Amino acid sequence: MTERPPLPPFTEETARRKVRAAEDAWNTRDPDVVALAYTEDCEWRNRDRFLHGRDEIRAFLREKWARELDYRLRKELWAWAGNRISVRFEYESRDRDGQWWRSYGNEQWEFADNGLMRRRYASINDVPISPSDRRIAR
Repeated sequence: MTERPPLPPFTEETARRKVRAAEDAWNTRDPDVVALAYTEDCEWRNRDRFLHGRDEIRAFLREKWARELDYRLRKELWAWAGNRISVRFEYESRDRDGQWWRSYGNEQWEFADNGLMRRRYASINDVPISPSDRRIAR
């Protein structure tokens, strides 16, 4: 079984490391890299989409980053207990027409003993912004 430290139960320090590792992975915009953080049978809710397993996650992320160009993300630890972590996040991206967006949200994560995420539930809202309003640097 593959391990992905830090492993639960989380402390504040290990939860912060887990959040930073997730932020770094997502900012690669590489679906194959990001998908490795999840169990083979991971459950996701992303907005109004429900996904099951790494293959669906990979396909979703390919679709996402084909649509959300120049994507850049920040995550912040909100809470942790045992094998669970909650984060707040924001990301910026632009669409094919050049409109920039800032997306805000919260995620609830649950981890398997090996440190892979087995559940991810995300609620996300989008706000159009002008290029001059961007605040997440590359």
